[in-house]
Amino acid sequence: MAINTTNYHNILHQIGTATTLVAVSKTKPNEDIMALYNLGQRHFGENYVQELVDKQATLPTDIYWHFIGHLQSNKVKFIAPFVHLIHGVDSSSLLQEINKQAAKNNRIINCLLQIHIAKEDTKFGFNEADLSLLKIDSFKNINIVGVMSMATFTNNVTQIKAEFKYLKSVFNQLNNYLQVTTSTINFNPQIISMGMSSDYPIAIEAGSNMVRIGSLLFGQRNYNT
Repeated sequence: MAINTTNYHNILHQIGTATTLVAVSKTKPNEDIMALYNLGQRHFGENYVQELVDKQATLPTDIYWHFIGHLQSNKVKFIAPFVHLIHGVDSSSLLQEINKQAAKNNRIINCLLQIHIAKEDTKFGFNEADLSLLKIDSFKNINIVGVMSMATFTNNVTQIKAEFKYLKSVFNQLNNYLQVTTSTINFNPQIISMGMSSDYPIAIEAGSNMVRIGSLLFGQRNYNT
């Protein structure tokens, strides 16, 4: 399926220049990515490590690659040399591995802390108690640039709004807490990554400044190829 250029331009108009659009290109061919690239899109998100590695090796070098899936520690090493931003950092052990692999590649890797906001057990993320125990200063090769999360998969707009509002409040609390307790340069909270194809307008209203949109741009995913 060809990309939906009308949706692309409409989304850019809706979110404005202060919000980053990450085009979620998982399972989509390079041709579709290049179609958006040729329209000026530079931020792309992938869920699967091997697919991301393959695409990064063959597509333009000025693409900013975001890893937005659930990342296993043993696969960090494959994306550490080039990944622009890791969204779903959901444990201290994963932070440790990212820090280790970043050091090996002489890089500082940008990360978002994934916060559990949904009323679903299948979602991952830190809770507020977890965050209070994090020792950010110990990760010299990581730059914590914000938070991300996914709302419950539901048509209940009131619930989605409440979950997004909660993420914004956690971001504010984390910002205030760590600004006081963290002395190194590896904490620079600016990003609230929330909102996908089905709920990004609600997320923007709630304070999101990064949205992850796939199906509105590329059509439904094809897992059979």
